[in-house]
Amino acid sequence: MKRIVIQDRTPIPPFGEPARDLRILNKPLWLLQRDLLSQHCRGALEVDSLSEIPRDREELLVHRDNLFFNDLLINSFIEQARASGHACQIAFAREDKSITTHALRLQEGIKLDPQRNVYVADMFYYPNGIGEEPRPLVIHTEPREMGYYHIPSYMAPNQGDLVFQVPRRAFLSIENWVQVFLANSPFGVFSWGRIHEQLVEESWKEKLAVSLNTLGHKFSPFSPPWRNHMFSCSRLVKIGKNCSIDPTATIHGPTIIGNNVSIGAGAVITNSLIGNNVNIMQGCQVMLSVVSDRCYLPFNAGLFMTTVMENSMIAQLSCLQMCVVGRNTFIGAGNIFTDFDLVNRPIQTWHKGELQEVGLPVLGSAVGHNCKIGSGFVVYPARMIGSNTTLIYADSEAIIGRNVQHVTGADETETDEYGEPVRTVYKWPQHFDPDAPKAGSTGAGADSSFMESLQVALPKSARVRQ
Repeated sequence: MKRIVIQDRTPIPPFGEPARDLRILNKPLWLLQRDLLSQHCRGALEVDSLSEIPRDREELLVHRDNLFFNDLLINSFIEQARASGHACQIAFAREDKSITTHALRLQEGIKLDPQRNVYVADMFYYPNGIGEEPRPLVIHTEPREMGYYHIPSYMAPNQGDLVFQVPRRAFLSIENWVQVFLANSPFGVFSWGRIHEQLVEESWKEKLAVSLNTLGHKFSPFSPPWRNHMFSCSRLVKIGKNCSIDPTATIHGPTIIGNNVSIGAGAVITNSLIGNNVNIMQGCQVMLSVVSDRCYLPFNAGLFMTTVMENSMIAQLSCLQMCVVGRNTFIGAGNIFTDFDLVNRPIQTWHKGELQEVGLPVLGSAVGHNCKIGSGFVVYPARMIGSNTTLIYADSEAIIGRNVQHVTGADETETDEYGEPVRTVYKWPQHFDPDAPKAGSTGAGADSSFMESLQVALPKSARVRQ
């Protein structure tokens, strides 16, 4: 079967490049599509529209290059389309919750066909070349509600629980950074867990295989110590070559870890995808996330449902929730990317020149490619930081951006009544507390000569602000 790819060159903020070039599950989208279709198609012809497709009489698969789908969806579509013997267009039922809840916002590629009362997208099958009008072929994504049901009521008073409609057969039209988040986390690694959960429920063979595999690791002297849990068995956690994993690390599947990966003491990785040449240091938390090739997480970094594209670094004590980070980006220490609107307003993000609701009760933010972000930022939900941006935290009320001098009298060895060295007291951003008594004084302003010496000792820019 020949593959025809309809190009979509629309750049997606904040990355500034089309969807086909963005990383989905640690692969550029065009490469992910090619690998999933390699068993069905030979070669690929790129066109700008349906009208440019050659009229050859051969079997064709036609799709846009900004579509995300998994193997279960594309295999089901091709199998059913071939069995029908007719030209087909992929379609979804109006009651399909993974489509109606997550896939319809901030995009135009999945649209309602009012005549047939189904949602359709630009994926077509032609058994004998373009000619016959394609018929809608409804594919059921088989969603399952998964997420967090036991939360304080004030966190979701209008939207209900913090849950996702996680599909078994995933499909999205990626036209906004929010769909990049959905493709990687809820429709990506979270979907892996949902698929395996159903497999264990329906197959006693799989349940027995996981149990025996777990027992084998538990009693084998050659198994690494961290494989001490059912969810850590080799059927659920796949490890590449030349990896170094500390025995105290906790890794639960379904998780895939690439080659040359280092995981430090106390790190916790759950239901995630870790690329090649990744360094995850001690105490890091990675849950339902994608960490792409050559990324670095120093100690105590935290990722929840977050995608980090290749060659990026999330420094120590930074916490990213439901975010997307571009390639070659540095996020400094102690940054917090929040995902919850405290006043319960609908979360909105910028899309095609205006603010639009994302349709999710919680959502983080997006950082573009080649960014450098300093320490101490708090980023509100659904914000975008554009590619090639450097952010330096320079609030004089909250940071120390210059040298802080200790000011003393003539005697450098003098002590206070408790025997402690006399200290210069600063009340930031004011530089000196005039009410702090000097050693041996009996009142707040007992030694005016000390204040005079302060004015001489410090430069004008560092004197007491009135």
